[in-house]
This record gives sequence, structure tokens and C-alpha cells, in this order.
Amino acid sequence: MMVDFLSHPPLLLFHLLSLSLIACVVLWVLKNLTGTWATRVANYPPGSRGIPWIGETLAFVAANNGSKGFYDFVATRHIRYGNCFKTSIHGETHVFVSSIEAAGAILNCDSIDFSKRYIRSIAELLGDHSLLCASHEQHKLIRRRISNLFTVDSMASSINMFDELTIKTLCSWKQKGNVVVFNEALKATFTAICKMVISLEEEDKLEMLRKDVFEARRRIDDSLRKIIASRRKGLERHEDFLQCFLVRDESLHDDPWTDAQILDNILTLIIAGQITTASAIAWMVKYLDENQEVQERLRALHLDLALKLSHFPLGLEALNEMPYACKIVKESLRMATIVSWFPRVALKDCQIGGFQIKKGWIVNVDARSIHYDPTVYDDPIKFNPSRFDEDPKLYSFLAFGTGGRTCLGMNLAKAMMLVFLHRLVITFRWKVTDPDSSLEKWAMFPRLRSGCPIHVTGVGAECKLP
Repeated sequence: MMVDFLSHPPLLLFHLLSLSLIACVVLWVLKNLTGTWATRVANYPPGSRGIPWIGETLAFVAANNGSKGFYDFVATRHIRYGNCFKTSIHGETHVFVSSIEAAGAILNCDSIDFSKRYIRSIAELLGDHSLLCASHEQHKLIRRRISNLFTVDSMASSINMFDELTIKTLCSWKQKGNVVVFNEALKATFTAICKMVISLEEEDKLEMLRKDVFEARRRIDDSLRKIIASRRKGLERHEDFLQCFLVRDESLHDDPWTDAQILDNILTLIIAGQITTASAIAWMVKYLDENQEVQERLRALHLDLALKLSHFPLGLEALNEMPYACKIVKESLRMATIVSWFPRVALKDCQIGGFQIKKGWIVNVDARSIHYDPTVYDDPIKFNPSRFDEDPKLYSFLAFGTGGRTCLGMNLAKAMMLVFLHRLVITFRWKVTDPDSSLEKWAMFPRLRSGCPIHVTGVGAECKLP
């Protein structure tokens, strides 16, 4: 008996949906079969595109919500597929590569096959005019403008100021006894960067701005626009980054920046500077707690150095007298790998590591995998600063990227870590009170969920404010 579907709309809808579902499943199976065949013929990277339209997005999100962080999604697939694999996240094809040869081919400043690409959440937070999200041509212009601000004099002044902030921070620890390193380092780095960028020093305004950075983009925009408007009217003038952004740079022959350009790049400097450096400091303190022999060797060296240093606060010359501390900073950055991978979008069909890459695919240079590759670093899970007695292989140390998009604040970040480490090790011994290495959920960069809580005891050096 035939059924009159027209007289039963719900039944008609059910059958249409059923047919659509069957068609989707058939198309998906055919796509995967042809995709597998195409992979074999064209030698595309191995991997899975997951389920239709969704890809492996759910697995990526689940990793983000776990204690091992989003990188666990990548690590499990490296184990399954090898140094190069493809996947589908948020509707886009991603390829992860983890060899220093592939890193060189992709990150080399002479490469014309790839352009930088950040995930949507970072782009939405920082804005389209941000140095990190700009197109290739715009990036070159913005980079030249910002790089002019990182002069030797600017670095020296910033180091002096951060040293004073660090001493003030550590002095407060004597009364507390127990502190969370990440929180304390975050306040210090945030305050230092705000002073450098917009000359903001009032405690209440700093605290309000710090809360707004990640919680309320619109509110922080309003706060910064008021500061910019005041500067444009000539009501205020300071020797800082913002003042340089407001005037035309004759050497670059470009126009003065718009408010939108200034806002996005100020926010980029603040976020990139505070969260990454504070996270690295917390990991460094944890690693030194787990490696007491390294900590004690460093302390002996720096107590001797402190007796020799006559000038206060610390300057560039003093940092040059800290070779072992520099190696500790590098080893901490290698093991922590605050930026786990560097995304680039393929501008045309090309080949990487023997695999075909299609135009539009996002190719991610997996810095964490390279940093833990036993063929690159001997015993990579061991904290061993002495591995940097010799320069690492080219493209094997990617804490700050490499090539034309190397982090502009690289030297400042390392200097801040050195200053903090020097003052900490000559002032305190410490014990981590929660050794759990679980990561903060949904964090943009891998940071300890605990924040690295420690109990401190003095070593005899007194806090002296200038």
C-alpha cells in the first residue's frame, strides 16, 4: 500500500531527513575513500579529517578542557602518524610538522610560500591591525615601526625599572611566606609593560586594566581611547611607546597611526609581554625546585656576583655577567615551550618534508615536538642548562620563533627572566608546595593551573629599595 506523503507532512519531513542523512553518510564515505586514494597518489600527509563539517574539532576542544592542555591533541596524533600529519579543526585543514628541516623551510624569512596565521580566538582578542595578525605587507610596516622602540637605551631603562619592581615584589614575600609565583610575576610584568607602553603607574588603574585585558575588550578599548585622545590634544606627553605611535616616523615614510592601529598593537604588546613572560617565570621556578643541584650552583655564582655589582639597579652590563643564568632561562623556555606551535597558511600548492601541501591549508611548525625530539636534544625530558654550552642547531630552538616574524620582545623577555631569577636566587630558597603539573584549562598559552605556589625562606640577602 502506497503512503500519501503530501497528506502527512511530518512523515514527509522524516523521510526527507532520513534520505539527507543517508546521502551525507554516503558522500562522507566516498570522500574518505577518494581522499585515502588521493593521499596515496599525491602523497598528502597522513591523518584524519574526522566527521563531516565538524572534523576533529570536538577532540581538540576536549583536549583544551583537560589537564594536559590542547597540545595533548597534537601529541597523540604525532605518536599515531609521525612527524607530519593533517587534521581538520573549525572547518579548516591543519598540518602539523615537527622536523627542523620543515621548520626552516616554513619559517625562513625568504619563504614566499607561507604567510602567518593565528587561530580565531587570538585574532579576535588582539584585533585585525595587530602585529601578530597583519598581512605580510602590513606586518613589515608595523614591525619596522615597533622595532624602532626596542633601542639599547630603551632596553636599559626597562631593565632598571623591572629590577626595582622585582625587588619590591620579593620584599613583600618576606611577610607572606607563601606566594603563587605566576600571580606575582604577572603583576610585575604587567606593571612594567604598562609603564613602558603608556606610562601608567597608578595602582588602581593598573589593577582595573589588568582585569579588563582578557575579560572586557570593549572596556579596555574605552580606557585606552581616553588616554590616546588626551595625548592627541596635547594634554599629556610621555616618553613611551604610545607617544612614538602618535607621530609620523619620517624614516619610514608612513602616515601616523590611526586609533584602531594603536589600540590593537598596544594590546598586543601588553598581552604578549605579560602572560608569556609570567608563565615562563613560573615554569622556571618549578624546574629549579625540581633540580636543586642546578639551583644551588646558580645561587653560589650569583651571591658572588652580587658582591661585585656596585651599581643599582641592574643594567645591561650586569646581565652580561650571568652566563649560567642565561642557560637556565633558555632551558626553561625549551621545556616550557610557551608558544607550542607557529601557524602559517600555504599561499600556493607546495611540498614540505616530502608531502604535498594544498593552497589554503594551515601548516603549523610544532615547536614543542622539536624541543622534545631526542634526535635534536639528548635526554630532552631532563632539565639540563649545560646543553646550551654550545649553540643549538639551526631551527631547533624556537622559543621566540625565527625568521622575519621572530618575537620583537625576545631580548626584553629574556632580560626580565634574568632579573627575576637573579633577585630570587640571592634572596630566597623555596619549596614548591603543589608539584602538580596540570595545565590551566582554556589558557591561550600552557601555564600551570596551580600557578606554582611556593614557600620561601631567606638566604641572608636583604631587600633594599633605591
